[in-house]
Amino acid sequence: MPPAKKRARTYDPAKIRAAVLTQFGNVREAVSTLTPEQLALPTRLAGWTVRDLAAHVTMAVETVSRNLDRPEPPKAELALLDWPFATAVRAAGISDDTLDLAAAHPDRNALKALYARTEERLTEALAAAPGDRLLAARTGAITLADYLVTRTVELVVHTDDLNDAVPGLDIPYDKQALATCTRLLADALAAKAPGGSTEVRIPPYAVVQCVEGPRHTRGTPPNVVETDPLTWIRLATGRVQWADALDKAQVSASGERADLGGLLPLMA
Repeated sequence: MPPAKKRARTYDPAKIRAAVLTQFGNVREAVSTLTPEQLALPTRLAGWTVRDLAAHVTMAVETVSRNLDRPEPPKAELALLDWPFATAVRAAGISDDTLDLAAAHPDRNALKALYARTEERLTEALAAAPGDRLLAARTGAITLADYLVTRTVELVVHTDDLNDAVPGLDIPYDKQALATCTRLLADALAAKAPGGSTEVRIPPYAVVQCVEGPRHTRGTPPNVVETDPLTWIRLATGRVQWADALDKAQVSASGERADLGGLLPLMA
């Protein structure tokens, strides 16, 4: 786990809570419309169907309520910028749990009930818990406020996975959730490759400096990478490869230190 080399930006707790609830609601509404044939479609996540992925979204959100039910750990163990690099070691266990949960909810009606229960528990939990409450998350003890920021990543990434898997689904993205996901992953890049020689632009949400080398001070930076939020999120999570994004003009890169291929993905 690479150490965070910069302090994480701050996020408005009320806006993050609203964003998590809104994006989960967006996914819940879409899942309630899926046919058996659509639920059986494959996704770009190896071995997972749409049904598996839909079940996983509830699991990613239910962790908030479940962790609030557990005793509070004595101290924080995980900084927000460490979280993207701490998830890979839990991937196998998460996949097994997801497949078990999906098997227990085999059709649309069962999934609708699962989403309703998850949303109810989350809403009740967030109404009472302060942001500085520590959670015993799988990746390490972390504050509720920071953990909710990580839930925007889970929700936005898997919304994109569902949209990719089901033609015409088009689940909307809450603006705050998309912005937060984009910013956290951009800051994680800057933590992984600290420096000031390369400017990464993801309008309209984020601009970060990264990569060792001569620091830019004024005028147009000599090394610039620019892309849109969803392409950036796909690059950071391995859904899209750097070379493919360049070939398809989904990302522009200029300068000798603008090749981010060796730094991506940030999350496995």
